[in-house]
Amino acid sequence: MKNFWAAVILLSAYSCGYNAWADDPVVGPGKKITFDYTLTVDKKEMESSRGKAPLSYVAGARQLIPGLESQMTGMHVNEEKVINVAPKDGYGDVDPRALKEFPLSSLPKGTAPQVGMILRATAPDGTKYPAYISEVKGDKIVVDFNHPLAGKNLVFKVKIDKIEKAPAVPMTNPGAPQK
Repeated sequence: MKNFWAAVILLSAYSCGYNAWADDPVVGPGKKITFDYTLTVDKKEMESSRGKAPLSYVAGARQLIPGLESQMTGMHVNEEKVINVAPKDGYGDVDPRALKEFPLSSLPKGTAPQVGMILRATAPDGTKYPAYISEVKGDKIVVDFNHPLAGKNLVFKVKIDKIEKAPAVPMTNPGAPQK
């Protein structure tokens, strides 16, 4: 009889532990994660959600840079962590092929080019994105089409605010007529 009660107590303890664990969701695929963050690059704070709405994403949906998302996997609500992301897992290394020379005459009239000036570039498919002047050489400018954080080590301080089941996204049939 003594063994019977010992087994009941062990099963009860295991069951309670399991329920507590089941109610403690973790960051993982199919979850909507809401978190606060501060991004530091070269020991300089670049961006933060402090005083703003926290950021949300669906884990596994490729909405964050890979190095940040992978290191947040397994975190719990209210957990804080400092995450270091190498360039290869962030915005990539600087690609020298993304530096292009243009004549000054390609700028709108009256524009005085300056290093660091952000330009709005248009891709052949019509997509617009920022590029910046990295060098002014006489009657030419060098425009850098790399992401501004390419080649940089990123340091994120994150705190998980909420983990919930991600809402279902309706599937669409691209060949079906639109209503």
